[in-house]
Amino acid sequence: MSFARLTLTTRLTVLFTLVTATVLLGLGLLVAWVTAQHFVELDRLYLGNKLRLVQKVVSEAGEGDALRDALDDMLDNHDGLYLQVWLDGQLVYGPDDLTVMAPESPLAPGDLVEWTYGGRALRGFAEVSALAVSEVARPPALRSAQVVIAVDTQAHAHFLASMRQTLALYLLLAALLSGVLGWWVARRGLAPLKAMRDRATSTTVHTLQQRMPVDSVPVEFAELAASLNAMFERLHRDFQRLMDFSADLAHELRTPVSNLLTQTQVALAQRRSADEYRDVLESNAEEFQRLARMVADMLLLAKTENGIDLPHREAIELAQEVQALFDFYEAVAEERGVRLRLEGEAHLQGDRLMVRRAIGNLLSNALRYAETGSVVLVCLSDADHVAKLDVINQGATIDPVHLPRLFDRFYRADPARAHPGSDGAGLGLAITKAIVESHGGTIAVRSSHGRTCFTMVFPDKQRR
Repeated sequence: MSFARLTLTTRLTVLFTLVTATVLLGLGLLVAWVTAQHFVELDRLYLGNKLRLVQKVVSEAGEGDALRDALDDMLDNHDGLYLQVWLDGQLVYGPDDLTVMAPESPLAPGDLVEWTYGGRALRGFAEVSALAVSEVARPPALRSAQVVIAVDTQAHAHFLASMRQTLALYLLLAALLSGVLGWWVARRGLAPLKAMRDRATSTTVHTLQQRMPVDSVPVEFAELAASLNAMFERLHRDFQRLMDFSADLAHELRTPVSNLLTQTQVALAQRRSADEYRDVLESNAEEFQRLARMVADMLLLAKTENGIDLPHREAIELAQEVQALFDFYEAVAEERGVRLRLEGEAHLQGDRLMVRRAIGNLLSNALRYAETGSVVLVCLSDADHVAKLDVINQGATIDPVHLPRLFDRFYRADPARAHPGSDGAGLGLAITKAIVESHGGTIAVRSSHGRTCFTMVFPDKQRR
């Protein structure tokens, strides 16, 4: 099993154990190194004192048996101390094979060298100096003296090996103990997360109102709890919208389906003429067209509300698009006794067909509810990197209660505003809002004193 598949408690335990073991290992290595350096310093001081003593003995004892006896007395009861003395290139004391190994780089005065002699590890140094050596019946003379002095480091090595074993055992036990404690701490620390997981697991469509505790969890989990609560709030809101939409869709589909079923059953109840069957089929075709438009509108809403990329983004001259729609709605306007007027200019980057449909929905809505003899005004403005379009008509004032829900799917305002000739399904303004938002814009409506204004604002991203 890979590390990524381990539980969070196991991960924290492993990581905590590794960190603890690494820290303890570093501490153990540091202690061992410091102890070894301490022994080196002790040996340097010890050998330095012995070297000065040897130099004194050599200066005072002269040569021959007197010097050897004096040096033997000095080395008595000093096990592990090795000495070699040369005077003017002649060996006067000590074994002749006690040779200091040549170091790889020059040594400073007082630097120690380690080498092997007779199967023993030695640490020492060699020093050459001019000494005033006493001679029998003659005054002291300056002689070249070389002293090689070393100490056996076997005792140090045994102590360091024992200490390393003790540190290794302690490291192993400490790592195991830290692993157990880390597991316990991780379980206790992650208990709120487990409680949040259990609550999230038990959440169903009927318990979306439940929220995670924010104040009773650690600060590190509070942000996660708040994010989960926000997610539950969005799910609850979207699920409620889905339920409302399902109910509205069922209500909207019930009428055309019922009409189709009734007309078909009536037509099949008895034998009829070809013209009567044709009338029934024509009526059914109208209902099918209405259903097809509703399905197409719902597909468009689903695409735009899911944040798909615009199929074709291009530079759009809004004045040209509005004028083209004026030409299309001219016959309807003349029939209603309404005049169309355009003011200003604006530009934006977007999908031409989608923007034209959004403007067309607003124009169709304005013509449907405009008073006879009034003017439907489209105002365009282009400033501060935004394109603004207002569609204004004169007619009955919309109750402020309905304004916030005008862009909801299948929503209809006061039945008094219903137009008997309308075959819409209450999706026009919802589609318009989805198109505007897919372009990164906003749409709003205000109505007062018999004047209703729909405002679309598009950011002109090309010029930002």
